[in-house]
Amino acid sequence: MEFNSRFGDIAENYLFAEVANRTAKYAAAHPGREILKLGIGDVTLPLAPAVISALHSAVEEMAHSETFKGYGPYEGYSFLRESIKNYYAEMGVTLSESEIFVSDGAKSDLGNILDIFSTDNTVLVPDPVYPVYVDTNVMAGRKIIFADATEENGFLPMPDPKVRADIIYICSPNNPTGAAYSVSALKEWVDYANRTGAVILYDAAYESFVSEEGLARSVFEVEGARTCAIEFCSFSKTAGFTGTRCGYTVIPSELKRGGLSANKMWFRRQSTKFNGVPYIVQRGAAAVFTPEGRRQTGENLSVYKRNAALISSAMDGSGVMYTGGKNSPYIWFKCPGGLNSWKFFDLLLERAQVVGTPGAGFGKNGENFFRLTAFGSEEDTKKAVERISDLFRQTV
Repeated sequence: MEFNSRFGDIAENYLFAEVANRTAKYAAAHPGREILKLGIGDVTLPLAPAVISALHSAVEEMAHSETFKGYGPYEGYSFLRESIKNYYAEMGVTLSESEIFVSDGAKSDLGNILDIFSTDNTVLVPDPVYPVYVDTNVMAGRKIIFADATEENGFLPMPDPKVRADIIYICSPNNPTGAAYSVSALKEWVDYANRTGAVILYDAAYESFVSEEGLARSVFEVEGARTCAIEFCSFSKTAGFTGTRCGYTVIPSELKRGGLSANKMWFRRQSTKFNGVPYIVQRGAAAVFTPEGRRQTGENLSVYKRNAALISSAMDGSGVMYTGGKNSPYIWFKCPGGLNSWKFFDLLLERAQVVGTPGAGFGKNGENFFRLTAFGSEEDTKKAVERISDLFRQTV
Protein backbone atom coordinates (compact mmCIF):
# COMPACT_ATOMS: atom_id res chain seq x y z
CA MET A 1 0.00 0.00 0.00
CA GLU A 2 1.20 3.50 -0.82
CA PHE A 3 -0.18 6.93 -0.08
CA ASN A 4 -0.45 9.55 -2.82
CA SER A 5 3.14 10.79 -2.98
CA ARG A 6 2.06 13.89 -4.91
CA PHE A 7 0.98 15.44 -1.61
CA GLY A 8 4.70 15.93 -1.07
CA ASP A 9 4.69 18.31 -4.03
CA ILE A 10 2.34 20.84 -2.44
CA ALA A 11 3.17 23.28 0.33
CA GLU A 12 3.06 21.63 3.76
CA ASN A 13 0.83 24.40 5.08
CA TYR A 14 -2.13 25.88 3.25
CA LEU A 15 -1.50 29.62 2.76
CA PHE A 16 -4.18 30.79 5.17
CA ALA A 17 -3.08 28.28 7.80
CA GLU A 18 0.37 29.88 7.74
CA VAL A 19 -1.15 33.35 8.06
CA ALA A 20 -3.16 32.16 11.06
CA ASN A 21 -0.10 30.53 12.61
CA ARG A 22 2.05 33.67 12.38
CA THR A 23 -0.80 35.81 13.70
CA ALA A 24 -1.34 33.50 16.67
CA LYS A 25 2.36 33.59 17.56
CA TYR A 26 2.35 37.38 17.48
CA ALA A 27 -0.79 37.57 19.62
CA ALA A 28 0.69 35.20 22.20
CA ALA A 29 3.84 37.31 22.41
CA HIS A 30 1.92 40.60 22.63
CA PRO A 31 -1.14 40.04 24.82
CA GLY A 32 -3.52 42.96 24.98
CA ARG A 33 -2.70 44.36 21.55
CA GLU A 34 -5.69 44.72 19.23
CA ILE A 35 -5.08 42.83 16.00
CA LEU A 36 -7.25 43.79 13.02
CA LYS A 37 -7.71 40.98 10.51
CA LEU A 38 -8.17 41.84 6.84
CA GLY A 39 -6.54 38.67 5.57
CA ILE A 40 -8.84 35.72 5.03
CA GLY A 41 -11.86 36.49 2.89
CA ASP A 42 -14.40 35.48 5.51
CA VAL A 43 -17.51 37.58 5.99
CA THR A 44 -18.32 39.26 9.31
CA LEU A 45 -21.97 40.29 8.98
CA PRO A 46 -24.70 37.84 10.05
CA LEU A 47 -27.07 36.11 7.68
CA ALA A 48 -29.96 38.22 6.41
CA PRO A 49 -33.19 38.05 8.45
CA ALA A 50 -35.04 36.54 5.48
CA VAL A 51 -32.50 33.73 5.36
CA ILE A 52 -32.72 33.14 9.11
CA SER A 53 -36.50 33.00 8.92
CA ALA A 54 -36.33 30.44 6.10
CA LEU A 55 -33.83 28.34 8.05
CA HIS A 56 -36.08 28.36 11.13
CA SER A 57 -39.09 27.36 9.06
CA ALA A 58 -37.16 24.53 7.45
CA VAL A 59 -35.98 23.27 10.83
CA GLU A 60 -39.59 23.22 12.00
CA GLU A 61 -40.54 21.22 8.90
CA MET A 62 -38.00 18.60 9.91
CA ALA A 63 -39.81 18.16 13.22
CA HIS A 64 -43.03 16.83 11.68
CA SER A 65 -43.51 13.59 9.79
CA GLU A 66 -45.71 15.17 7.12
CA THR A 67 -43.06 17.76 6.19
CA PHE A 68 -39.87 15.87 7.11
CA LYS A 69 -37.26 15.58 4.34
CA GLY A 70 -34.79 12.75 3.96
CA TYR A 71 -32.43 12.34 1.03
CA GLY A 72 -32.92 15.11 -1.49
CA PRO A 73 -32.11 15.34 -5.21
CA TYR A 74 -28.39 15.01 -5.89
CA GLU A 75 -28.45 18.12 -8.05
CA GLY A 76 -30.46 20.20 -5.56
CA TYR A 77 -34.12 20.93 -4.92
CA SER A 78 -36.10 22.40 -7.79
CA PHE A 79 -37.20 25.42 -5.75
CA LEU A 80 -33.58 26.58 -5.42
CA ARG A 81 -32.49 25.73 -8.94
CA GLU A 82 -35.50 27.61 -10.30
CA SER A 83 -34.49 30.67 -8.27
CA ILE A 84 -30.93 30.46 -9.61
CA LYS A 85 -32.24 30.10 -13.17
CA ASN A 86 -34.34 33.25 -12.74
CA TYR A 87 -31.36 35.11 -11.27
CA TYR A 88 -29.31 34.34 -14.38
CA ALA A 89 -32.20 35.45 -16.57
CA GLU A 90 -31.79 38.93 -15.08
CA MET A 91 -28.27 38.96 -16.59
CA GLY A 92 -29.68 37.94 -19.94
CA VAL A 93 -28.45 34.35 -19.51
CA THR A 94 -30.87 31.51 -20.27
CA LEU A 95 -30.35 28.27 -18.35
CA SER A 96 -32.40 25.16 -17.77
CA GLU A 97 -32.77 23.66 -14.28
CA SER A 98 -30.96 20.53 -15.45
CA GLU A 99 -27.83 22.63 -16.05
CA ILE A 100 -27.68 23.83 -12.42
CA PHE A 101 -26.15 21.70 -9.67
CA VAL A 102 -26.39 22.85 -6.04
CA SER A 103 -23.29 22.17 -3.93
CA ASP A 104 -21.74 22.90 -0.54
CA GLY A 105 -19.59 25.65 -2.06
CA ALA A 106 -17.56 26.68 -5.07
CA LYS A 107 -14.28 25.56 -3.49
CA SER A 108 -15.50 21.97 -3.22
CA ASP A 109 -16.76 21.82 -6.78
CA LEU A 110 -13.66 23.48 -8.22
CA GLY A 111 -11.68 20.57 -6.84
CA ASN A 112 -14.25 17.84 -7.40
CA ILE A 113 -14.95 18.77 -11.03
CA LEU A 114 -11.55 17.34 -11.90
CA ASP A 115 -13.05 13.86 -11.52
CA ILE A 116 -14.62 14.21 -14.97
CA PHE A 117 -11.33 15.15 -16.65
CA SER A 118 -8.42 12.93 -17.64
CA THR A 119 -5.22 13.30 -15.65
CA ASP A 120 -3.46 13.57 -19.01
CA ASN A 121 -4.93 17.04 -19.54
CA THR A 122 -2.69 20.09 -19.30
CA VAL A 123 -3.99 22.79 -16.97
CA LEU A 124 -3.52 26.54 -17.45
CA VAL A 125 -3.86 28.76 -14.39
CA PRO A 126 -3.09 32.44 -13.95
CA ASP A 127 -0.26 33.43 -11.62
CA PRO A 128 -1.02 34.77 -9.02
CA VAL A 129 -3.91 32.43 -8.34
CA TYR A 130 -6.23 31.00 -5.69
CA PRO A 131 -4.13 28.08 -4.32
CA VAL A 132 -6.92 25.50 -4.65
CA TYR A 133 -6.65 25.53 -8.44
CA VAL A 134 -3.00 24.51 -8.36
CA ASP A 135 -2.98 22.19 -5.35
CA THR A 136 -5.91 20.02 -6.50
CA ASN A 137 -4.24 19.43 -9.85
CA VAL A 138 -0.86 18.70 -8.27
CA MET A 139 -2.59 16.11 -6.08
CA ALA A 140 -3.98 14.48 -9.23
CA GLY A 141 -0.68 14.61 -11.11
CA ARG A 142 -1.67 16.88 -13.98
CA LYS A 143 0.77 19.05 -15.87
CA ILE A 144 0.28 22.71 -14.90
CA ILE A 145 1.37 25.73 -16.91
CA PHE A 146 0.90 29.36 -15.94
CA ALA A 147 -0.42 32.51 -17.57
CA ASP A 148 1.46 35.47 -16.13
CA ALA A 149 -0.81 38.04 -14.51
CA THR A 150 1.33 41.10 -13.90
CA GLU A 151 1.23 44.82 -13.32
CA GLU A 152 1.91 45.27 -17.03
CA ASN A 153 -1.27 43.47 -18.15
CA GLY A 154 -3.40 44.73 -15.29
CA PHE A 155 -3.36 41.21 -13.79
CA LEU A 156 -5.68 40.07 -16.60
CA PRO A 157 -3.70 37.72 -18.86
CA MET A 158 -5.04 37.05 -22.33
CA PRO A 159 -4.75 33.89 -24.46
CA ASP A 160 -1.40 33.15 -26.04
CA PRO A 161 -1.88 31.41 -29.41
CA LYS A 162 1.45 29.62 -28.89
CA VAL A 163 0.24 27.98 -25.66
CA ARG A 164 -1.91 24.86 -25.69
CA ALA A 165 -3.95 23.87 -22.62
CA ASP A 166 -6.90 21.55 -22.05
CA ILE A 167 -8.32 23.04 -18.84
CA ILE A 168 -8.27 26.80 -18.22
CA TYR A 169 -9.01 28.41 -14.86
CA ILE A 170 -10.43 31.93 -14.88
CA CYS A 171 -11.59 33.79 -11.78
CA SER A 172 -13.28 37.14 -12.36
CA PRO A 173 -13.42 39.30 -10.33
CA ASN A 174 -10.15 37.69 -9.46
CA ASN A 175 -8.95 36.29 -6.18
CA PRO A 176 -6.43 37.59 -5.17
CA THR A 177 -5.95 40.58 -7.49
CA GLY A 178 -9.48 41.96 -7.68
CA ALA A 179 -9.08 42.51 -11.43
CA ALA A 180 -12.20 41.80 -13.53
CA TYR A 181 -12.55 40.85 -17.18
CA SER A 182 -14.82 42.73 -19.53
CA VAL A 183 -17.27 40.70 -21.60
CA SER A 184 -15.26 41.54 -24.71
CA ALA A 185 -11.96 40.38 -23.17
CA LEU A 186 -13.57 37.20 -21.92
CA LYS A 187 -14.78 36.56 -25.46
CA GLU A 188 -11.14 36.10 -26.49
CA TRP A 189 -10.77 33.29 -23.95
CA VAL A 190 -14.03 31.68 -25.08
CA ASP A 191 -12.94 31.83 -28.71
CA TYR A 192 -9.55 30.35 -27.79
CA ALA A 193 -11.21 27.48 -25.88
CA ASN A 194 -13.65 26.69 -28.67
CA ARG A 195 -10.87 26.81 -31.22
CA THR A 196 -8.57 24.46 -29.29
CA GLY A 197 -11.15 22.22 -27.60
CA ALA A 198 -10.22 23.43 -24.11
CA VAL A 199 -12.69 23.80 -21.25
CA ILE A 200 -12.83 26.94 -19.10
CA LEU A 201 -13.48 26.50 -15.38
CA TYR A 202 -14.92 29.90 -14.52
CA ASP A 203 -14.98 30.93 -10.87
CA ALA A 204 -17.69 33.58 -10.44
CA ALA A 205 -17.72 33.61 -6.63
CA TYR A 206 -17.46 37.42 -6.51
CA GLU A 207 -19.85 38.30 -9.34
CA SER A 208 -22.16 40.22 -6.99
CA PHE A 209 -19.45 42.86 -6.51
CA VAL A 210 -19.39 43.80 -10.20
CA SER A 211 -21.00 47.18 -10.76
CA GLU A 212 -19.30 48.67 -13.81
CA GLU A 213 -21.04 48.30 -17.15
CA GLY A 214 -19.23 46.07 -19.61
CA LEU A 215 -17.65 43.81 -17.00
CA ALA A 216 -18.69 40.17 -16.96
CA ARG A 217 -20.67 38.66 -14.09
CA SER A 218 -21.09 35.31 -15.81
CA VAL A 219 -19.04 33.63 -18.51
CA PHE A 220 -22.36 32.74 -20.14
CA GLU A 221 -22.87 36.39 -21.04
CA VAL A 222 -20.28 35.62 -23.72
CA GLU A 223 -21.43 34.18 -27.01
CA GLY A 224 -20.03 30.68 -27.50
CA ALA A 225 -19.40 29.95 -23.81
CA ARG A 226 -22.01 27.19 -23.63
CA THR A 227 -19.78 24.87 -25.67
CA CYS A 228 -16.60 25.44 -23.66
CA ALA A 229 -17.26 26.62 -20.09
CA ILE A 230 -18.35 25.48 -16.64
CA GLU A 231 -19.26 28.14 -14.07
CA PHE A 232 -18.91 27.93 -10.30
CA CYS A 233 -20.63 30.33 -7.94
CA SER A 234 -21.24 30.62 -4.22
CA PHE A 235 -23.54 32.11 -1.63
CA SER A 236 -20.53 32.61 0.65
CA LYS A 237 -19.64 36.16 -0.31
CA THR A 238 -22.98 37.15 -1.85
CA ALA A 239 -25.08 36.19 1.18
CA GLY A 240 -22.65 35.37 4.00
CA PHE A 241 -22.88 31.58 3.72
CA THR A 242 -19.21 30.90 4.54
CA GLY A 243 -20.29 28.88 7.58
CA THR A 244 -23.62 27.72 6.17
CA ARG A 245 -22.11 26.27 2.97
CA CYS A 246 -24.00 26.48 -0.28
CA GLY A 247 -23.01 27.15 -3.87
CA TYR A 248 -23.80 25.97 -7.36
CA THR A 249 -22.17 24.87 -10.58
CA VAL A 250 -23.56 25.46 -14.06
CA ILE A 251 -22.75 22.94 -16.80
CA PRO A 252 -24.46 23.58 -20.16
CA SER A 253 -25.94 20.65 -22.02
CA GLU A 254 -23.92 21.60 -25.12
CA LEU A 255 -20.55 21.01 -23.41
CA LYS A 256 -19.34 17.73 -24.87
CA ARG A 257 -15.98 16.21 -25.70
CA GLY A 258 -15.33 12.88 -27.37
CA GLY A 259 -19.03 12.16 -27.50
CA LEU A 260 -19.34 12.51 -23.70
CA SER A 261 -21.56 15.07 -21.98
CA ALA A 262 -19.92 17.02 -19.14
CA ASN A 263 -23.37 17.64 -17.67
CA LYS A 264 -24.26 13.94 -17.54
CA MET A 265 -20.80 12.98 -16.25
CA TRP A 266 -21.05 15.50 -13.42
CA PHE A 267 -24.49 14.22 -12.45
CA ARG A 268 -23.06 10.68 -12.38
CA ARG A 269 -20.13 11.84 -10.27
CA GLN A 270 -22.34 13.70 -7.81
CA SER A 271 -24.81 10.83 -7.46
CA THR A 272 -21.87 8.55 -6.65
CA LYS A 273 -19.88 10.75 -4.24
CA PHE A 274 -22.29 13.38 -2.93
CA ASN A 275 -25.65 13.16 -1.19
CA GLY A 276 -26.63 16.76 -1.73
CA VAL A 277 -26.84 19.94 0.31
CA PRO A 278 -29.14 19.75 3.37
CA TYR A 279 -32.75 20.75 2.74
CA ILE A 280 -32.55 23.33 5.53
CA VAL A 281 -29.58 25.06 3.92
CA GLN A 282 -31.21 25.07 0.48
CA ARG A 283 -34.31 26.74 1.90
CA GLY A 284 -32.08 29.42 3.36
CA ALA A 285 -30.31 29.85 0.03
CA ALA A 286 -33.60 30.17 -1.82
CA ALA A 287 -34.60 32.99 0.54
CA VAL A 288 -31.65 35.00 -0.78
CA PHE A 289 -33.56 35.43 -4.05
CA THR A 290 -36.80 36.69 -2.51
CA PRO A 291 -37.43 40.46 -2.64
CA GLU A 292 -36.63 40.81 1.07
CA GLY A 293 -33.61 38.56 0.75
CA ARG A 294 -32.26 40.56 -2.17
CA ARG A 295 -32.74 43.83 -0.29
CA GLN A 296 -31.16 42.57 2.93
CA THR A 297 -28.18 40.82 1.36
CA GLY A 298 -27.71 43.92 -0.78
CA GLU A 299 -27.42 46.01 2.37
CA ASN A 300 -24.70 43.69 3.67
CA LEU A 301 -22.87 43.83 0.35
CA SER A 302 -23.03 47.63 0.53
CA VAL A 303 -21.08 47.52 3.79
CA TYR A 304 -18.31 45.46 2.19
CA LYS A 305 -18.30 47.70 -0.88
CA ARG A 306 -17.89 50.78 1.36
CA ASN A 307 -15.01 49.04 3.11
CA ALA A 308 -13.39 48.32 -0.26
CA ALA A 309 -13.81 51.96 -1.29
CA LEU A 310 -12.25 53.09 1.98
CA ILE A 311 -9.20 50.90 1.52
CA SER A 312 -8.92 51.96 -2.13
CA SER A 313 -9.04 55.60 -1.08
CA ALA A 314 -6.11 55.02 1.27
CA MET A 315 -4.14 53.50 -1.61
CA ASP A 316 -4.98 56.48 -3.82
CA GLY A 317 -3.89 58.89 -1.09
CA SER A 318 -0.62 57.07 -0.59
CA GLY A 319 0.21 56.77 -4.27
CA VAL A 320 0.44 52.99 -4.01
CA MET A 321 -0.18 50.90 -7.13
CA TYR A 322 -3.17 48.58 -6.68
CA THR A 323 -5.93 46.68 -8.43
CA GLY A 324 -9.36 45.69 -7.13
CA GLY A 325 -11.42 47.59 -4.59
CA LYS A 326 -13.86 48.46 -7.34
CA ASN A 327 -16.00 45.54 -8.54
CA SER A 328 -14.19 43.35 -6.02
CA PRO A 329 -13.87 42.84 -2.25
CA TYR A 330 -10.11 42.44 -2.62
CA ILE A 331 -7.46 45.14 -2.80
CA TRP A 332 -4.16 43.96 -4.27
CA PHE A 333 -1.29 46.41 -3.89
CA LYS A 334 2.44 46.65 -4.37
CA CYS A 335 4.39 46.35 -1.14
CA PRO A 336 6.02 49.68 -0.23
CA GLY A 337 9.76 50.10 0.01
CA GLY A 338 10.46 47.20 -2.35
CA LEU A 339 9.66 44.68 0.39
CA ASN A 340 8.67 41.15 -0.46
CA SER A 341 5.22 40.13 0.68
CA TRP A 342 6.09 38.02 3.75
CA LYS A 343 8.43 40.74 5.05
CA PHE A 344 5.65 43.25 4.58
CA PHE A 345 3.25 40.87 6.35
CA ASP A 346 5.56 40.86 9.38
CA LEU A 347 6.05 44.64 9.19
CA LEU A 348 2.32 45.30 8.98
CA LEU A 349 1.63 42.99 11.89
CA GLU A 350 4.44 44.35 14.07
CA ARG A 351 3.99 48.05 13.36
CA ALA A 352 0.25 48.33 12.70
CA GLN A 353 -1.23 45.14 14.15
CA VAL A 354 -3.07 44.53 10.87
CA VAL A 355 -3.21 41.12 9.20
CA GLY A 356 -3.38 40.74 5.43
CA THR A 357 -2.36 38.03 2.97
CA PRO A 358 1.12 37.91 1.39
CA GLY A 359 0.97 37.81 -2.39
CA ALA A 360 3.74 35.22 -2.57
CA GLY A 361 1.25 32.67 -1.29
CA PHE A 362 -0.63 33.03 -4.58
CA GLY A 363 2.34 32.47 -6.91
CA LYS A 364 5.66 33.92 -8.05
CA ASN A 365 4.04 37.02 -9.57
CA GLY A 366 2.64 37.90 -6.17
CA GLU A 367 6.05 38.08 -4.51
CA ASN A 368 6.04 41.86 -4.09
CA PHE A 369 2.28 42.30 -3.67
CA PHE A 370 -0.19 42.06 -0.82
CA ARG A 371 -3.92 41.39 -0.48
CA LEU A 372 -6.41 43.02 1.86
CA THR A 373 -10.09 42.09 2.06
CA ALA A 374 -13.11 44.29 2.58
CA PHE A 375 -14.96 41.66 4.62
CA GLY A 376 -14.05 43.07 8.03
CA SER A 377 -16.43 45.13 10.12
CA GLU A 378 -16.79 48.79 9.22
CA GLU A 379 -15.22 49.80 12.53
CA ASP A 380 -12.22 47.50 12.15
CA THR A 381 -11.73 48.51 8.53
CA LYS A 382 -11.65 52.21 9.41
CA LYS A 383 -9.11 51.61 12.17
CA ALA A 384 -7.02 49.37 9.93
CA VAL A 385 -6.99 51.94 7.13
CA GLU A 386 -5.75 54.63 9.54
CA ARG A 387 -2.93 52.38 10.74
CA ILE A 388 -1.98 51.30 7.23
CA SER A 389 -1.95 54.91 6.02
CA ASP A 390 0.36 55.85 8.90
CA LEU A 391 2.66 52.99 7.99
CA PHE A 392 2.68 54.00 4.33
CA ARG A 393 3.68 57.54 5.27
CA GLN A 394 6.74 56.08 6.92
CA THR A 395 7.67 53.61 4.18
CA VAL A 396 6.46 54.88 0.78
